[in-house]
Amino acid sequence: MQVFYATQFVLPLPPGHRFPMGKYKLLRDRLTAELPEIALRQAESATDGQLALVHTPAYVQAISDGTVDKAILREIGFPWSEAMAVRARRSVGATIAACRAAFDDGVAANVAGGTHHAYADRGGGFCVFNDAAVATRLMQAEHGRRGRTLHVAVIDLDVHQGNGTARIFRDDPTVFTLSMHGQKNFPFRKEASDLDVDLPDGTGDAAYIEALELALGELERRFAPGLVIYLAGADPHEGDRLGRLKLTWDGLEARDRRVFDWAWQRGVPLAFAMAGGYGTRMEDTVQVQVNTFAAGVQAWRRWQNRRR
Repeated sequence: MQVFYATQFVLPLPPGHRFPMGKYKLLRDRLTAELPEIALRQAESATDGQLALVHTPAYVQAISDGTVDKAILREIGFPWSEAMAVRARRSVGATIAACRAAFDDGVAANVAGGTHHAYADRGGGFCVFNDAAVATRLMQAEHGRRGRTLHVAVIDLDVHQGNGTARIFRDDPTVFTLSMHGQKNFPFRKEASDLDVDLPDGTGDAAYIEALELALGELERRFAPGLVIYLAGADPHEGDRLGRLKLTWDGLEARDRRVFDWAWQRGVPLAFAMAGGYGTRMEDTVQVQVNTFAAGVQAWRRWQNRRR
């Protein structure tokens, strides 16, 4: 299974910053050690033209040269640095590459990504550019050049609503945005996705999986995707500092398997990204993500068997 990374670009964050930058290297190291069927590939940078499919040229330029407004930087939560600008482009490039690989292999992934709080003209919530949105628009453009219309479903199971993605694709019938998230969690002013599932604080495994089943059923009734982009946030885990839900490792693994099964049963390629994860113990967040990749490898293997 092809997996794309940009873990060599580490943001120079001040001491005590709450973003767990170290989780990406830990995750990559564990994938290398434990899942030999994964082929790790370095991500290329998204180009200005690719980013401009979603983001305003002025915002892309401001991130690139460091002239971004201080108020936007406060919303993003990162100080500007050249590493921040490069990493943001590489993260988008990794999701683009994962989508292309998914069309060939059935399933592929980005070790990071899932930056769903970024709008067209600004970032927010540790998100600079919206990787899922840019990858969606680029895949649609590439299909369009071959005379095909591509419908994309973004299944966002991060604990925080995908507000930027929802706003970018508002009133677009070719993209279906599904966000299942904590009702009282960030962002506190939410956008309207095509399907929003608001979960109360303390939601556990059984209630979560039941809500997911209903959401996937509604998605199927309303939309027929040719590609799924799955944001597999680790932050619904019961040990997450910011999550406020109570899913166990087993519950999150069941969530992942259900999404992979749903796409496989319908013959829809799926690219996934890690989105959020802020465990009190960073190792717990990484374990959730390793489990997601293990489920992804099993789904990828089924695709390979189907094609033989």
